[in-house]
This record gives sequence, structure tokens and C-alpha cells, in this order.
Amino acid sequence: MKVFVGIIKVRILLLLQYRMAAIAGIFTQIFFGGLFIMVFDAFFASGNQSSMPMTFSQTVTYIWLGQAFLGLLPWNGDREVQAMIREGQVAYEFLRPLNLYAYWYARIFSQRIAGTLLRCFPLIIVASLIAKPYGLSTPFSVTNFILFIVALIAAVLLGCAISNLITISVLFTIGDGMDRLFPAIVMFFSGMVIPLPLFPDWAQGILKVLPFSGLTDTPYRYYLGMYGTEDFLLTTTHAILWTIALVILGEYMIHVSKKHIVVMGG
Repeated sequence: MKVFVGIIKVRILLLLQYRMAAIAGIFTQIFFGGLFIMVFDAFFASGNQSSMPMTFSQTVTYIWLGQAFLGLLPWNGDREVQAMIREGQVAYEFLRPLNLYAYWYARIFSQRIAGTLLRCFPLIIVASLIAKPYGLSTPFSVTNFILFIVALIAAVLLGCAISNLITISVLFTIGDGMDRLFPAIVMFFSGMVIPLPLFPDWAQGILKVLPFSGLTDTPYRYYLGMYGTEDFLLTTTHAILWTIALVILGEYMIHVSKKHIVVMGG
């Protein structure tokens, strides 16, 4: 365990050096946050707001939270590891005297945390200073904020398990199909494009079963007060079970790949 904690610390310190990229990301996410808010402003203005499952203010906060914690989403795998797989250098990875899945998971974890730490706080400050109802609202309550933090931690663990699967998939396919496919899937089914409460009733059950709701929708609903302590056991169990299932699948895929992988060149 100390080895993996050390890996995470070193990787985070390394990645925190990319400050200019973080600054560019902050401006980009503020722009897209404002763009989404304008779209939903028109959407709410054209309909009966009393029949909406969310208020406009809640939707705005949902969007700002999504932009602030965008870096936690499993957009892709570990680019460096994927490059090593394609170039044959992954053979050295298989020789490491440690659990390869846990090592790659630690790398992914550090990438998600470092990128988010550099961007989320400035963006939250800016969004909080914007005049209501277009700015970020405060948490529903202290209890809900604590539940939000816990749900966010569960979301990070789940997201890293998904990202690790994307990385491992390159052991079976040389192309980057998973990297191209997953951003659209994650964006749509996690609530980044349309907040999940605004989906039709017939889709709610499906969305709650899929793992993607645990990445953004669940934490944000706690923040907004749409979920309470009575929902905590169910949502936490949902995230934990999906995380365990994806970790087991990832471990199995690495085990299978060791028997069949062929390294050419070098």
C-alpha cells in the first residue's frame, strides 16, 4: 500500500506543475458553463417551470459543479500507458514486481486529482461571484455538503475504474476506439449534457442503474438537497458495487492479456 501511496504523491506533484494548461482549462470551462446556462435559460423560459423536476437555479448550480469537477470524469485512459502498449514497452510494465492493475489505477487516480485541484477552486470562486440566478448556489445544508463530499469520493474511485478499463482495452485493440467512444457516453449518461433529473420518467430507472449516474449526478443531487440521508445507503452501495465489478473485470483482462499478448519490435 505504501508503494501505491508514494506513486500517487509523486504523480500529483509532477502533474501540479502544468499550471498554464490548468489556467487555459479554467477559462474554457467557464465559457462552456456560461454557454450551457444560456441554453437552459431559454429552455426554462419557453416552458412551464412549475412542472420541471428542477428549478433554474438548481440547474445552474448543477452545471457549474459539472464544470468545476470535469477533470474527475473518465474521459479517457492513461495516455502514457496506452502509448507504451502500442510501442511494445508494456513488456517492462509486466515485469514490475507489483500489481499492475493497482499501479495503473494509482496513475489514473493521481491524474484525476491533480487536474481537478488546479481548476476546481478558481472556477468555484468565479461561479459563486456571478449574480443569481446565474451563479453557483451554496449547498442545501451542512449535512448535504458532507454527503456530497462522500459521494464525490465514491465518484472518483468509480471513474478511475472506468478509466483503467479504457487503458487496459488497448491490450486487446491497437486502435483508439474506446477513447473516442467513451467521452460521448460519459457526457450523455452522467448528466453533463442534460442534467439527469430532466430526462423523461421512463429513462430514470435505466439511468440510475448504469454506473455513470454515480460520476456526477449523485453527488450534485446531494449538494442541491434533491437527495438526503435516506438515499445515502442506496447510492453509496450502487457506486461501490460498480467499482468492485469494474476492478474485477480490469484485473481479469490484464490476467488474460498476459497469456496472449505479443510484443513486436524493440
